[in-house]
Amino acid sequence: MELISVVLWSLHCALPPSHNQHLNLQEIFIWRRVCKLRAMPQYCSESLTPTSKASPPTFASLFRNQFVEKMSVEAVKEKLWKKCGTSVNSMRLELYDDCKNKLCDLSDDSRPLGFYSPLDGFRIHIIDLDPSSVTSGGWLEDTSLVEKYSISEDEYNKRSGTFRKFKEQMASQNPSAFRNKMSDDYMEDLCANIKVGDRCEVDPGEKRGVVKYVGRAEALGPGFWIGIQYDEPLGKHDGMVKGTRYFQSPPLCGAMVRPDKVKVGDYPERDPFEEDEI
Repeated sequence: MELISVVLWSLHCALPPSHNQHLNLQEIFIWRRVCKLRAMPQYCSESLTPTSKASPPTFASLFRNQFVEKMSVEAVKEKLWKKCGTSVNSMRLELYDDCKNKLCDLSDDSRPLGFYSPLDGFRIHIIDLDPSSVTSGGWLEDTSLVEKYSISEDEYNKRSGTFRKFKEQMASQNPSAFRNKMSDDYMEDLCANIKVGDRCEVDPGEKRGVVKYVGRAEALGPGFWIGIQYDEPLGKHDGMVKGTRYFQSPPLCGAMVRPDKVKVGDYPERDPFEEDEI
């Protein structure tokens, strides 16, 4: 089971860029430990950052201070054990370059780390071989393996102090605050004189187009909506809203607006080259 990756980065960022989306719990623990160490004044010595005492040490200098080339692989495992919790006898170490290519296994515990020629930016990857480890089978990464707590509706209704009980109490005290302010017939009366195919102008902006849809749109909210195909690409879609197609129009020419924003009548398409008189 893959447990953790220790990266020798020469960057002043909090996490290595290629690992931002794939850190498990123990990886996060290591990086937090590293960040804490970077904040300690004793690690801002001249030996770690020769150019400036005020600048923080890089990940590379910090880890290089711990993992010197003369250290044996077994000694490296001893240091990693204190960070990740995997016992020395249950570790298998792999060395990856800065392009994520596996170079070799650090299989001989007696050899020095320098024998494998690690460079700045290379990654030491730990494989946990212990079958009884909490990492076995992906328990630290795969949330589907975690048993979820569930409760029936009847049992939940019997409980006190739940959000549902609180909401019911607030609704009884102030019914108007929890009443749906918009009915399913909201603005239906304004649609009486609006028909599909009518030329129209939409406020704000006096955008002109043609009516393509009149009716309800549950995906947008209760009440009635007007689907518009603008003469110019001033819309947001092509007539499909949240997976439901209400009409068809060219890309970015479609819009769904409330009836009170639409005026129908003699609104011909504007000539884009027409200039206003001075």
